[in-house]
Amino acid sequence: MTDQTKLAALRARYADAKGGDIFDPAFAAVARSQFRDRDKRSMPFAGIATLLDAPFAPDAQTLPDFGGLDVALVGVPMDLGVTNRAGSRLGPRAVRQIERIGPYEHVLRMMPAAGLRVADIGDVPFRSRFSLDDSHEDIQAFYGRIAKAGIIPLSVGGDHSISYSILKALGAERPVGLIHIDAHCDTSGVYEGAKFHHGGPFRQAVLDGVLDPERTIQIGIRGGAEYLWEFSYESGMTVIHAEEVPALGIAAVAQRARQVVGDGPVYVSFDVDSLDPAFAPGTGTPEVGGLTPREVLELLRRLNGIDIIGGDVVEVAPQYDATSNTAQVGAQMLFELFCLTATAIAARKAAP
Repeated sequence: MTDQTKLAALRARYADAKGGDIFDPAFAAVARSQFRDRDKRSMPFAGIATLLDAPFAPDAQTLPDFGGLDVALVGVPMDLGVTNRAGSRLGPRAVRQIERIGPYEHVLRMMPAAGLRVADIGDVPFRSRFSLDDSHEDIQAFYGRIAKAGIIPLSVGGDHSISYSILKALGAERPVGLIHIDAHCDTSGVYEGAKFHHGGPFRQAVLDGVLDPERTIQIGIRGGAEYLWEFSYESGMTVIHAEEVPALGIAAVAQRARQVVGDGPVYVSFDVDSLDPAFAPGTGTPEVGGLTPREVLELLRRLNGIDIIGGDVVEVAPQYDATSNTAQVGAQMLFELFCLTATAIAARKAAP
């Protein structure tokens, strides 16, 4: 450095500073939440692994108000609804094992946990690991309690069928909108006597009156199962195929999503198979030609300000990915949903 005055100023401020000594006011607020004694912070590889490193509060499940939480992070380890490769029952555990997600979102310039009561409350309690029908009854009942308590749930599945019973609980009072990021529309019919499979949750949610198809947009759709998605078009859902995304641009896709869902309550569902399997091979139904993680991150960030009432990350099947990249992506997308949720909660609290 040739500017000796500048160098002297940097030395004066930083020569004896520790890692937690941050001077920018916004950054300093984050640092204060992470460091003690100016340079000590929790080891990311130690302690109990939780979703987004949130406090672990399994006992909250036993309380009518879930301990007064604003946001509940929930695992839904159930994959009895898959049509081919099972394994997403291990998704919640894999996403919990991902360390160092957050606490700061550098694009939105926010720390979503600030001022919020958030906890990982553990997994949905299932009566049986064998019964798909019973599992969905358990999911709906559990999320019904969460909805009654006025808490926003953010969930990690599990196969995509879980979204149906979550929507039945969250949409019980009025149909909600949906931003659905996926390779598949998941609006097919009953197969072999089962309506709870992961290929049809959103058809069933519409037919049950808990999902508004005209306030539903499906992004990233592609592959040979297109012929199964007639219901999406017939019901009035907006479908944006994966190959359309680069031509439109993420900004235009996000704007369209905002137009479709409007100002009403909206659920956001992210299926990890929306991504090209080059980035996320650990899933049950991979489809080549998908989105990139950067595209989905930009999309979610551009949705900040929507009236989100819940969201999920589904279809992470870690045993098909030796790198753990799929779980890493799942954890990051969960964090982005958390950011959207924090903004929505702040807006509700500020409303007259």
